[in-house]
Amino acid sequence: MAESRIIETPRLFILPFRESFLTERYIGWLNDPEVVCYSEQRHKTCTIESCRAYWQSFNGTPNYFWAITAKDSKIGHIGNMNAYVDVANKVADVGILIGEKAIWGCGYGTEAWAAVCRYLLDEEGMHKVGAGTMAVNKGMLRIMAKAGMIDDGVRKRHFLFEGQEVDLIHKAFFKTSKEDAR
Repeated sequence: MAESRIIETPRLFILPFRESFLTERYIGWLNDPEVVCYSEQRHKTCTIESCRAYWQSFNGTPNYFWAITAKDSKIGHIGNMNAYVDVANKVADVGILIGEKAIWGCGYGTEAWAAVCRYLLDEEGMHKVGAGTMAVNKGMLRIMAKAGMIDDGVRKRHFLFEGQEVDLIHKAFFKTSKEDAR
């Protein structure tokens, strides 16, 4: 796994994932159909062992895997982020899961998303940070818009969601100018 400092925001610590985050709470998020309904995770059942294997798959790669934790200890671990890095092209593809439903809609996802994207652009030298989501994932599209990402393409009819064909929407930040990078 690529080395990362702890990324701090006003309400969050985003830190490299570690063994202590492999909990029943975390596994519960991944097996909750409401939490993963727009994720390809929806096709799987997770266990501690499968999650440990996923985390360990980052070892020896340029990719990142973070835990998102609230500074408020009553809230604690709320989700995870990852970034798959194409080193040669200085491009990162970012993903997020906010598993703690009690804090959905409170802006934690946007706060984490913006901080990680800034970190990758400003400190890790990426020239592009992008992501994709189903066109029906209004929450993720809102996070991308609030963070200031710009359109980066559409893959038509890419997913089957509840029996319907759904587009894959790509958004990105580019380091080419300060306006594009924020």
